[in-house]
Amino acid sequence: MIGLISATSAGAAARDRLAAAWPERTRVYDGSVGEALRAAFAECEQLVCFLATGATVRILAPLLADKGADPGVVCVDEGGRFAVSLLGGHGGGANELAVEVGELLGARPVVTTATDAVGMAGLDTLGVPVEGDVAAVTRALLDGEPVALEAEVAWPLPAVPFASAQGASYRVRLTDRVVEPASGEVLLRPPSLVIGVGASKGAPVDEVLSVIEDALRDAGLSARSVARLATVDAKAEEPGILEAAARLGVPVITYSAEELAGIEVPNPSRAPLAAVGTPSVAEAAALAGGGELLVPKRKSGGSPAMATCAVVRRPSRGRLAVVGLGPGARDLLTPRARAELRRASVVVGLDQYVDQIRDLLRPGTAVLESGLGAEEERARTAVAEARLGRAVALIGSGDAGVYAMASPALAEASDDIDVVGVPGVTAALAAGAILGAPLGHDHVSISLSDLHTPWEVIERRVQAAAEADLVVTFYNPRSRGRDWQLPKALALLSEHRAASTPVGVVRNASRADESSRVTTLGELAPATVDMMTVVTVGNTATRIVAGRMVTPRGYRWQEEAR
Repeated sequence: MIGLISATSAGAAARDRLAAAWPERTRVYDGSVGEALRAAFAECEQLVCFLATGATVRILAPLLADKGADPGVVCVDEGGRFAVSLLGGHGGGANELAVEVGELLGARPVVTTATDAVGMAGLDTLGVPVEGDVAAVTRALLDGEPVALEAEVAWPLPAVPFASAQGASYRVRLTDRVVEPASGEVLLRPPSLVIGVGASKGAPVDEVLSVIEDALRDAGLSARSVARLATVDAKAEEPGILEAAARLGVPVITYSAEELAGIEVPNPSRAPLAAVGTPSVAEAAALAGGGELLVPKRKSGGSPAMATCAVVRRPSRGRLAVVGLGPGARDLLTPRARAELRRASVVVGLDQYVDQIRDLLRPGTAVLESGLGAEEERARTAVAEARLGRAVALIGSGDAGVYAMASPALAEASDDIDVVGVPGVTAALAAGAILGAPLGHDHVSISLSDLHTPWEVIERRVQAAAEADLVVTFYNPRSRGRDWQLPKALALLSEHRAASTPVGVVRNASRADESSRVTTLGELAPATVDMMTVVTVGNTATRIVAGRMVTPRGYRWQEEAR
């Protein structure tokens, strides 16, 4: 919850805008500013104070305990000009909150955290628990001193400018083992461990926790790397298991007895077979997602034993984000796309698209770029990098799923990596917004490139769109080596539409050299069109209104108004 505190009418007005925009996330604190601020600090994960930073610091100073536990605090000035990340920039999420508040209120976010100032990912913002000398290692990274990464477990981390181990005085270790960090060392705890749990009905939570903790301790494994508990469906509501997971701060996942019975385990037993229909619960549930069995089934110390557990190190899973960059304008790049670019340690893409977003990448990001015509190679490269356990962003223009990289990449990817799709503004939508409202009714996009699709197939689709009276947007309409396809497609449409049918032509939509014009099906000169152009042909209802293409939806009130 985000606590909102204000002292003046201007602050209250801005406060109320936040409260209206985030009704489920915020709580307004009224009354004395000091009392309200102290109450919100004790009750909320984050605070937005419409107060001077000095006043906020004076009130909160006696309450500060630990930067990992204190709420994140953002201050907004009286004029609403700045949203200042005051406390808990990383641990409390104040840096991100300042950006969000700034976007909503039109204020400039002010973030002074050193890593954020230079675009570097903070070691405490990598999405995994962190231990050790974070300040010293971060300072070394900022000063350009060599910091080595030792990954005992592969995990998809954002880009950090690590160096080779040779000659490095500082070190970051990615490990799920119990070790004490040395001077100049940081430990990152990946969520690599799955604990399979079996329990008798009514097993006490302390007994369930005890067998888990003993297993981890004896194997030298860190509880901070536990990703989840796993068990059989029949135990999905077992209080001891649920409470143990709550105390560990992890979810519980369940499998059917049939699924678990099909998993080969080293220590099957007749007891669970008779009770829940599978010869193994703990080991089978832990192994259900694959991985290495680190701790075979062990029983709790109760008499009789009421709980069992087994520990598996799950396979490292790389992450592939297929990111649509939009039509080219920076302000049409979505916040989600920006976030994925910042999260990636490897970016794969066409060289001209990489150039568009190179400045957004974090220091240390590996860039794998290639020229036109290498789509299959880029798709395979991105998947291969993700299979190595890395965080990969495969980029494309517009929406990555529309005539772009998502299709070849997902055809190549199997279920051994995580795949995330990030939508982007398509060329058809960008062009449509420039032309007016040509896509106001049913429409279709067709690529006229026959490099990947036989012309006979393309022709059938154009014919079908013409007969169905659909608005048609042509991608890849004409190149030097393909100059006859667009005239042929227009001729097919002309069999069903008048020569006066409006046609919109947009080149480089949203970019600095953008150009557009509205013409007709009879007057369009194909020679004026190239591969950077989108051609939108209206249907029989499309008309020109004040120089803009409009395809009416057919609302009744529009008919009645005529």
